[in-house]
Amino acid sequence: MSDIGPPRGAGPLARTEARLAWGLLTPTILAVSLVVILPLLAVFWISVKPVSLADLRAPEAVVREDLRGRPAAAGDEATLRYRLRNSSPTSEITGVTLTDIWPEGLTLAGDLDPRCEVAEGALFCDLGDWEGGHRETLNIPVVTEQAWFDTGADVEDSPAKVDGKASFVLTNGDFTMKNFVSVFDGGEFWSVLGVTLFYTIFGTVGAMIMGLFAAMLLNHSFKGQGILRGLYLFPYVAPVIAVAFAWILLFDPFSGSANALFVQMGLTDQAINFFGEKPLALLMVTAFEIWRYFPLSFLFILARMQSIPTDMYEAADMDGASPFQQFWYLSLPQLLGILSVLFLLRFIWTFNKFDDIFLLTGGNAGTRVLTVNVYEQAFAVSNIGAGAAVAVVIFGCLLLFSVFFFKFMSKEEGL
Repeated sequence: MSDIGPPRGAGPLARTEARLAWGLLTPTILAVSLVVILPLLAVFWISVKPVSLADLRAPEAVVREDLRGRPAAAGDEATLRYRLRNSSPTSEITGVTLTDIWPEGLTLAGDLDPRCEVAEGALFCDLGDWEGGHRETLNIPVVTEQAWFDTGADVEDSPAKVDGKASFVLTNGDFTMKNFVSVFDGGEFWSVLGVTLFYTIFGTVGAMIMGLFAAMLLNHSFKGQGILRGLYLFPYVAPVIAVAFAWILLFDPFSGSANALFVQMGLTDQAINFFGEKPLALLMVTAFEIWRYFPLSFLFILARMQSIPTDMYEAADMDGASPFQQFWYLSLPQLLGILSVLFLLRFIWTFNKFDDIFLLTGGNAGTRVLTVNVYEQAFAVSNIGAGAAVAVVIFGCLLLFSVFFFKFMSKEEGL
């Protein structure tokens, strides 16, 4: 008697459904790969390459051809000129050759460069190896014939071609860890990381607390509630460049309204440079972060509050619970889930924030964060590899934070 048991493995219907599901997911997977994964892999690749801003263009031998002398009649002398250069300032091009069809109606009238020869109506030059930034000019003396004027020819009718072999730094096999060494060399990185953590933690927590207070205020119906909601959303929907410059003008040490008000009230004897002094500048950019992004927390928290059943609060009122007790024992446990998600999202977004600080201070006065460091390394110093290395460090920090969050914090909150 054979053993009879439950079927093992997926059946035909399950396999068909799996193939259909993968088929439907394929466009999404490809889109995510193109938009997210491929640029991320490119950053990792560049971070271990000795590449500068000038190396982003592949080395190429460039030639420009023209006829100098403006001949007007047959027998006039002229110069066939080839201006050649290596487009890369650092990479070498080996085995460079120049080929061009000899223009009809022009006759060689002098000595030809020893690297060149004219045979069977074609010019060929073996120019050897070019170092980075190499430039030279080939001048070939010629005499015009009547055929040159009869045909109305031009030397550019047959474009000259330059060939050679070059190793492109972005695609060759040269790798280096000097980019990461330069990132961690000295104490600058750790000070920048400390500023980034201060800005991220206090900006995230402050925006969430401010959004919580705003949600608690607007969780009750009153006259003008809709107008107040719209005003609360203004910092988030307004263009960042507009609100950033509004803050700069407001707190300007010479013509700012805030300084004038403080002096008239007797709070200070002289104007304060809010965005130009340590550590005040860091506090100001953190306050700007809180003010600008609390509306996002406000919307999420208010939506969650309005979904909490009112029966619990009515029962708590009958039992004599104070408003604080109702918030602590009823509202807060219901909000922990959305607060944890908000904290994760806001932490990641704030850690990656660049435009706010760059517009307010440019990273000066002790406000230089890691994202500003990426910009300075890649574009101000023209070290693309070091900038990519800092970006990889940012990715690693956020990855560690996400692992810690999902492993420990989310368990406490039941996510």
